[in-house]
Amino acid sequence: MNCLRVPEIWMPKAGTDLYKWSVVACDQYTSQPDYWKESESIVGEEPSTLHMILPEVYLESEDEETRIDQIHNCMDTYVKEGTLQKLPKGFMLVERSFQKQYARAGLVVEIDLETYEYKKGSTSLIRPTEMTVEERIPPRLKVRQTASVELPHIMLLIDDPDCSIIEPLLERTKDFRQIYDTDLMQKGGHITGWLIPEGDETSKIMKAIEQLADPEAFQKKYELDKEYPLLNLAVGDGNHSMATAKAAWENIKKNLSEEERKNHPARFCLCEIVNVHDRSLEIEPIHRVLFGVEEDDFLAAAVAYYEEHGCRVEVREGKREPYADKEHHVFSICSVDGERCMEVIHPVWGIAAATIQNFLDDYLLAHPQCKIDYIHGTDTVRKLALQKGNLGIRLPEVEKGDLFIGVVKDGVLPRKTFSMGEANEKRYYMECKKL
Repeated sequence: MNCLRVPEIWMPKAGTDLYKWSVVACDQYTSQPDYWKESESIVGEEPSTLHMILPEVYLESEDEETRIDQIHNCMDTYVKEGTLQKLPKGFMLVERSFQKQYARAGLVVEIDLETYEYKKGSTSLIRPTEMTVEERIPPRLKVRQTASVELPHIMLLIDDPDCSIIEPLLERTKDFRQIYDTDLMQKGGHITGWLIPEGDETSKIMKAIEQLADPEAFQKKYELDKEYPLLNLAVGDGNHSMATAKAAWENIKKNLSEEERKNHPARFCLCEIVNVHDRSLEIEPIHRVLFGVEEDDFLAAAVAYYEEHGCRVEVREGKREPYADKEHHVFSICSVDGERCMEVIHPVWGIAAATIQNFLDDYLLAHPQCKIDYIHGTDTVRKLALQKGNLGIRLPEVEKGDLFIGVVKDGVLPRKTFSMGEANEKRYYMECKKL
């Protein structure tokens, strides 16, 4: 079953100021209302996706319902008055540049929500990389359920280590029609989009992406020792927005006939596909720091836990860089007394973050006085670990291919497994779809 469909994308009419049109994903800067106030100041009354989204900084605010009504009215007005106009069916090839060495290549497509599931234990072809918090869906559903326009900030990942599908398209941009080329507000960089019209090219792209989940190639690629559910695309960003689209579709389809369900617009969702091996994607591990912990007790509990789960553990004195391979997940343990190395041998989890987090969840449950924080930089981990009663745990570098192995073997990745870009590098709204 193919996950993809060629969409009919809607874009603002010619002459629209795209710098003001495009704003960052609504789930960013959720503790920084000043960021959104500045965006409002930049946009003013000009046509903008800002008028069609509810920044999550305003969730549960006193005027939430009023804002949602204004969003729906704006969507209807933009369609009725021609502010939004449809393009011929096609994929949108996207190049997004930041003040970095490499630009990011993406492909805006439509995915079939019948091939996606966010529930725990899902075996669908499209799955989230992290656990979906279902309590976060209802407030987003208020916006989505009766919306007439969809704006995507969802980023799906494919595992294409040869960079053979999306990246070569950027070498042929002269073959496609350029639709937009603009700077993005609030340090968002620059973005350019080209329409790849429906036809042989889009069919070839869909087939190549579908082939990534060919059963024989899948088994060989991930060196699987038994049969696991196939995974074609993994949700990298916008997990809860995609879950909301799925929930909305499940509600809508209850009142539709089988024939009506086949091509109903709410069944399909716009997303940008990015190769996890894209050179611009910087995927970094997120380390852990425990507070109010006794180191020897912690290590003894770790040894007992892993041995109960069929692993062998060795704890060694001295500094050692963390690393992970198929047979070893090695962590650096830092404290006021120095550094140790904890090596989990023959781990039963697919990724090092799952190996450590499953134990930590168990340990924290048994030690409620102990607290945890998730830290990005190794220097910060070491600094915090120098305080008595604190314990730093440095995780191995995240190999890009391991993200898929983790989802395949463990279902979803544990929370705070990796960081993928800064807030201003997240997807900005640009393309729309009529619902």
